[in-house]
Amino acid sequence: MSSDKPTQTEARLRSIDLIGLLLLALPPLFWAGNFIAGRAMQGTVPPMALSFWRWVIALIVLLPFGLAAMRRDLAKYWAYRWRIIAISITGVFAFNSLVYAGLQTTTASNGLLLNSFIPILVVLFAALFYGQRISAGQACGLALSFAGVLTIIMHGDWTRLIALTFSTGDLIIFCAMISWAFYTLWLRGIPADINRVGLLIVQIIVALFLLVPLYLWERASGAETIINAHSLAALAYIGLFPSVIAYLLYNFAVARLGAAQAGLSIHLMPMFGVVLAIIFLDETIHLYHVIGISAIIFGIVIASRKKAVRAKAA
Repeated sequence: MSSDKPTQTEARLRSIDLIGLLLLALPPLFWAGNFIAGRAMQGTVPPMALSFWRWVIALIVLLPFGLAAMRRDLAKYWAYRWRIIAISITGVFAFNSLVYAGLQTTTASNGLLLNSFIPILVVLFAALFYGQRISAGQACGLALSFAGVLTIIMHGDWTRLIALTFSTGDLIIFCAMISWAFYTLWLRGIPADINRVGLLIVQIIVALFLLVPLYLWERASGAETIINAHSLAALAYIGLFPSVIAYLLYNFAVARLGAAQAGLSIHLMPMFGVVLAIIFLDETIHLYHVIGISAIIFGIVIASRKKAVRAKAA
């Protein structure tokens, strides 16, 4: 005898938001791929050229979707011009240029694992520069996560701290993380009624003004871009997937699932990135990677716990 009532398995499957899961998983996957492509372009496309052409491609793709919003928000852009310039420099120009420069001399795995320290930097800078109070739990989380970052940067060899010998690429990427933390803090000052696609286009235009002289200087210094199927495919990928598609999907995820849940998906980047680095770059994962990322994640959990408990109580 057939029944119209769904089985327990069917009910469980229906309760799973498959579209929501895709929206959570795809942006960090595409952003992790940006690190892989940047590392793969070592010796083929110099870092400033990679950053320049990435945003040229993204600008061409985004303009048809954001032109009307840009015209509507022109007055708001002018009202918040200094804040927009600041987030353009930190979030589009500096962050990506530093990441690509750092990936010339360090592995994609290291770069991705260091990326996990961004939430802690945001908490730290909010306390240092904006007077946000840090609880004892947050302080412990900061210390533990910072220890994890140092473990990765020093490749598990703490004698490097005494000798002050660090990987140049790791330090450059850590500077990129600092830049993104300031971008995150300053982005909060942009009103929600400013269209985000149009805002991203404005940020890209500002960043390109800064990238052009660096790109020309890089070419004049003898850094050559090798044009082949491999480099064109990498440029097409970073100009489209992490720069446009991931950004739009992430905004859909925030609208569908909320900012808190969508924000947590960023922590999928190291997992995706390490797997991609093993598959495409033949990189090896060492014990210090595991120890470092574990310390960073536990630090984030500890630093967030008290805040989450207070929110639940309220």
